[in-house]
Amino acid sequence: MELIGPLLLFTGIFFLGFLSRIIIGPLLPVMESDLGIGHATAGRFLLWMSWGYFSGLLLSSPLSSTRVNHHGTVVISSLGVALSLGLLFLCPSFSLLNLLFGLLGLFAGLYLPSGIATITALVPSRHWGKAIAVHELAPNLSFVVAPVMAELLLMLWKSWRGAMLIIGIASGIMGMLFAFLLGVRGPRGRGYDPKTLPLLRAPALWATAGLFSLGIGASMGIYTMLPLRLMEEGITRQAANALLSIARLSGLGISFAAGYLSDRIGPRRALALFLPATGMATIGLGLLSGFPLKIMVFLQSALSVCFFPAAFSALSQVFPEDVRNVAVSLSTPVGALLGAGLIPALIGSVGEQWNLATGMGATGVLLLAAPFLLRFLRTTP
Repeated sequence: MELIGPLLLFTGIFFLGFLSRIIIGPLLPVMESDLGIGHATAGRFLLWMSWGYFSGLLLSSPLSSTRVNHHGTVVISSLGVALSLGLLFLCPSFSLLNLLFGLLGLFAGLYLPSGIATITALVPSRHWGKAIAVHELAPNLSFVVAPVMAELLLMLWKSWRGAMLIIGIASGIMGMLFAFLLGVRGPRGRGYDPKTLPLLRAPALWATAGLFSLGIGASMGIYTMLPLRLMEEGITRQAANALLSIARLSGLGISFAAGYLSDRIGPRRALALFLPATGMATIGLGLLSGFPLKIMVFLQSALSVCFFPAAFSALSQVFPEDVRNVAVSLSTPVGALLGAGLIPALIGSVGEQWNLATGMGATGVLLLAAPFLLRFLRTTP
């Protein structure tokens, strides 16, 4: 019981860091109107933020291996997110926005490796599953909360900048609370081991990175551009965000069902089912309109969540224990960069030239082809 408080503190920091990135999607329509930009420029904000997140994930391990340690890295991440959001609130120059979104992504990216390492150091191994399950509520809740919170904060501030500032203040408070209650002295991480560099030549690593790129693109990438796509069909921003929030409620439970199916039939077979099914639903987001489009929002949101339990299970089977953490630390940043950055940026560019429906349909076609990568998921020596 005495570990519940620290665990909730970690979960709160993870929630606010993830929310600071995911809330951009529901705020994009207001940002486009306020800044006088198109879909392509809005999509580039996400690409810059993903570049930062990619860098933060890669920097986290070497940073935590110094005197900064895991606790210090968590505090830097939380306070850095707060600083970045505060600077976004104050930024008078449009040209600086890309850099500040990159900075936000960088600080947010520092958290996850140190957060997981510290939780597993604090919690007895027999309780790791429950602890990680509580911790993983943060991103799932963020997907549900972000659209509703965006609308509530816009009602209070009438500005996307004000919404970002409030999240930044909350992140700063959580970071200081963490430093006060748990301190900045904690276990140190381990830097990258040169012995693991041959892993870079393994086809399975890059196949895994490709699968995570498409999986994250189907989930987070589509999510961030979906409000703009729904508004393209004449749906109001408020209704689009409400629909997005309700549709994501299914993700809180369906991932457990996907994990159960993955255990029953094997993760590769599960991925061979989930990826094409998600691809068909994503194509539906591009082809349909009216009520059928709204139904497809629910279906695509549910299917996109199914990818992750099977993907992490497949990764654990393919890579031996001594290099598994390196495989995760290399494949997931690439997936975040391409899936949460490049894919929505390309959807935005296609949307500016033609329409967002075409961009989402093209993403669905890529997902249909994704099972081709499964043939490279052979056990790595």
